[in-house]
Amino acid sequence: AHLFDFSLRSSKLGAIPLSNDTVARRIVDMSNDIREQLVKKSPYYALQLDESTDIAGQAQLLTYARYLRNKAIEEDVLFCWPLQSHTTGEDIFNVLDIFIRENGLAWDRCVGLCKDGAQAMTGRECGLAARVQQVAPLVKWTHCMVHREALASKKMPVLFDSVLNQSVKIINLFKSRLQNSRLFGVLCQEMWSGHEQLLLHNEVRWLSRGRVLQWLYELREEVKCFLTEIKSDLAKHLDDTMWLTSLFYLVDIFDRLNGLNLSLQGRETHILLLADKVHAFTQKLDLWHGRISRGNCDMFPSLADFITDAGTSHDFSSLFQSASEHLSAMRKQFATYFKEDYRSFAWVRDPFVCTANELSIDMQEQLTELKSDSRLKELFSSCPLSSFWVALRQEYPQLCDVALKILLPFASTYLCEAGFSKMTALKTKYRNRAQIEDDLSLCLSNIEPRIEDLCKAKQAQVSH
Repeated sequence: AHLFDFSLRSSKLGAIPLSNDTVARRIVDMSNDIREQLVKKSPYYALQLDESTDIAGQAQLLTYARYLRNKAIEEDVLFCWPLQSHTTGEDIFNVLDIFIRENGLAWDRCVGLCKDGAQAMTGRECGLAARVQQVAPLVKWTHCMVHREALASKKMPVLFDSVLNQSVKIINLFKSRLQNSRLFGVLCQEMWSGHEQLLLHNEVRWLSRGRVLQWLYELREEVKCFLTEIKSDLAKHLDDTMWLTSLFYLVDIFDRLNGLNLSLQGRETHILLLADKVHAFTQKLDLWHGRISRGNCDMFPSLADFITDAGTSHDFSSLFQSASEHLSAMRKQFATYFKEDYRSFAWVRDPFVCTANELSIDMQEQLTELKSDSRLKELFSSCPLSSFWVALRQEYPQLCDVALKILLPFASTYLCEAGFSKMTALKTKYRNRAQIEDDLSLCLSNIEPRIEDLCKAKQAQVSH
């Protein structure tokens, strides 16, 4: 029963015999039934995929699809298959191509492919993007926007990079020694602290740096007390005003970056929505750069409070200079990683306000008719953007097809990352040889398997 968490399906599953072989067969049947209800009838679909290694060292390729179903755009897990040998772009493409052909899909209906920026995915000759474009030239490739945001914010000036590394050393002193961790927990309890432990820094996790520094900032007095007690040389940093000022700046800027990161995650997002969020953040970077260049840091509350408490006895001009360089460099990095210009698709965001001179005359006429329909204005204000364009597909087919080809492609690999978290929960060290592809499909799918029909079909086979 721990293989899947289906509280709503428990009554239906209760009628199924629970021998090991029967359960395994039924899981496969239900997984296949879900797959049958997926993409096949959709005129277009988009894919999101990523590769990760499970507890047994087996590379797993997880793929999601976004498609039209029941007059709405839906997204669901497509498959999770192991990569038997290599994880090159060619191997990933072969697995993807086999699934698409075996399940009656067609490459010419695929309008989007979202993945991370690994060499196996982006190689010009043997990368997955190159191989897919050979069979589907019209596919729009999207580099995961969450991954790009992490890359754009990674580089820092020497001052801040040094403070970050020293902060990690402080944290590792606690996390790598269990006795230190226990004693520090007791100290935090005695001092009535908001936390009892520091967080471990992990370069893989998108939000790691911000949360690690935030907790170090909140527990700085407890950390200083403990480091002084054990006579660690690292205690001197917590008495250094400039070091603390740099730490507070990093806490604030990573808090802003974490806010952007979280806003780029989630289900039912599209490229236009996330592009607007990134554009707004880059405009804020310009604003912050201008203000901190003039010695104003009120947009960074932790830094501003510390400088106010320190008074006029300290000169923070060098920190403002480093922060100004950091914000300027980050602005350039964002411009490098986010080069796309979506202004020509403004009519998709709001067809009642924006024009579309780049469209053909037929589609411009359809857009003119759409703008004049007051009934559709009410629909536009009362439903999600994607649902609005799906609802008008029969009435304005050409215009809606163009809009849907823009809204269907995934903008990030968030669903794959969430799926790998579920895979980690299913395939533990105690079940490291389990084949969880079908179990994972049942766990992640939003589609209800037609259990009654499957049971009737099995009973008919047995009686026959």
